[in-house]
Amino acid sequence: MLPPLQTGQRHCYDERGVRVACAGTGQDGEFQAGRPWPQGERFEPLPGGAVRDRLTGLVWSGDANPFDFPLPWQEALDRIACLNAEGYLGHHDWRLPNRRELRSLMDYGARRPALPAGHPFRNVFLGWYWTSTTAAIHPAYAWYVHLDGARMFYGRKDQEYLAWPVRGRSQVLAATGQRDCFSAQGRRVPCKGTGQDGELRQGVGWSAAGRFAVKGDVVWDQCTGLCWLRRGDLASDPLSWRQALDRVAALNKLRHAGRGDWRLPNINELASLVDCSQHSPALPREHPFLHLQDVYWSSTTSFFEPDWAWALYLEKGALGVGHKPGRTFFVWPVAGGLD
Repeated sequence: MLPPLQTGQRHCYDERGVRVACAGTGQDGEFQAGRPWPQGERFEPLPGGAVRDRLTGLVWSGDANPFDFPLPWQEALDRIACLNAEGYLGHHDWRLPNRRELRSLMDYGARRPALPAGHPFRNVFLGWYWTSTTAAIHPAYAWYVHLDGARMFYGRKDQEYLAWPVRGRSQVLAATGQRDCFSAQGRRVPCKGTGQDGELRQGVGWSAAGRFAVKGDVVWDQCTGLCWLRRGDLASDPLSWRQALDRVAALNKLRHAGRGDWRLPNINELASLVDCSQHSPALPREHPFLHLQDVYWSSTTSFFEPDWAWALYLEKGALGVGHKPGRTFFVWPVAGGLD
């Protein structure tokens, strides 16, 4: 099993963004679901200037901006190839991180930057960082993450953003699902030597066939261990964030599908469903879900603006935010997986 990582959120906030006691809220800060972070220092500085993340096992450049300036996507891949030729920090296997790898650094209880407190990285820029993962919905675009507040969207590959090299193989992160490689213009190209996500396929592999087991109204994700409602339209109309939390609480009172542990998923749990080779929806091709909607609330507050909360844009696979009082998004409950 590959349970999603904890988000790092430890507190709870109401719709106005005011901090409140977590008990009974149903929020991310109450459940803190997911693979727990290591006790003590999460990051281990290594001789030579690299840093090991003890949670994922990945090794990052201690300098979060080794190229000094923003780069187009293809140039970022090329510059990392040059680092390998030079033996940067004593190694020849650096790569541009895929989107799961870069997101694994995000702390949703932090901002400016959205990195865990006490991290040892230097030259962290509060802007967009490229990943090696192409956006399936627009292959001339690639996914990037904003270190100011942890937003993840996609940008044109000819635009210029920063690059942060990583190396090593994680045994706790799932692969993104991307299998193909694409040029900066969005054309499919042979993967060999590109350094793209589709070539390296870093992370623990999973098979779309047989990943989901349907048991009545519930779908068990055998990759993460999480259980989801099969229908993605628990509410037929968009709800506010508070209404979404209340709707899940009502589901527990009814013991829907014989369970009383339903909750609004945190943003990492929602993101765990995404298959980066797919779009509209961005789910594994063989998924069994019904009546899916475009955007789903998570239980994770945006620490950058606590009157906003995180959401999954299912058509694209993007992670953004919505204003909590707005009746704008849908609710997709999850159960299990409380490590």
